[in-house]
Amino acid sequence: MSTSSIYPDLAEKIVFITGGASGIGAAFARAFGLQGARVGFVDIAEAASRALIGQIEAATGKTPLFIPCDIRDVNALQGAIEKMRTDLGDIAVLINNAGNDDRHTAEEVTPAYWDDRIAVNQRHMFFAAQAVLPQMKRLGGGSIINLGSIVWKLKQTGLPIYAMNKASVHGLTRALAQDFGPFNIRVNTLSPGAVWTERQIKLWYTPDVEKQIMAGQCLKTRVFPSDVADMALFLASDAAAKCTAQEFIVDGGWS
Repeated sequence: MSTSSIYPDLAEKIVFITGGASGIGAAFARAFGLQGARVGFVDIAEAASRALIGQIEAATGKTPLFIPCDIRDVNALQGAIEKMRTDLGDIAVLINNAGNDDRHTAEEVTPAYWDDRIAVNQRHMFFAAQAVLPQMKRLGGGSIINLGSIVWKLKQTGLPIYAMNKASVHGLTRALAQDFGPFNIRVNTLSPGAVWTERQIKLWYTPDVEKQIMAGQCLKTRVFPSDVADMALFLASDAAAKCTAQEFIVDGGWS
């Protein structure tokens, strides 16, 4: 993880992350923990979440708050956000990270699968933002970071519903940035490219795929979760105080 940039204003801020147990979400939790923030996250993977808590606690001396939650259950998600408020305080930074990029073909998509993918990748972002709005109002401002993706810009096959979900993220960002701006709440989209997480390496990143990625990227180097986390730290900090309604891309120049 990069430790080149320190943002003193992030110390003691309350940061809530969806899908924080592994991959990019875990990188967010570690990065904000190292900045001295008070981190809470939800996930359905309890074993991975407990392991991450131990790692962050060992590195920072602070124990993140983990709340088991399936973000498809909006009531449970908003309940977790309320529990974080009561346990730690008003949330200053919301990172809408949770999602799932399982492959699928257009021919096999059913209405039930469609609805489930919307719930996993899209719907929870709005309702999490809705839940933190009164908290950020009380604080006099805040930062919401919605995780997009470059996948739809590349016209990649094999995951059409996921691509549609991610294409919609920036529309939500733009609308919420306008609505929340009067309260000094900034809303931005953070769109990763091909990020070398354990899941991607295990399931899809073969040597041939890496050749395709490197052929597309301007920078011939792998993008890691910590690279995406570095951008999130900036967007959450006062250094990005005048940045809202924008998309920030971390993809080595692929898109």
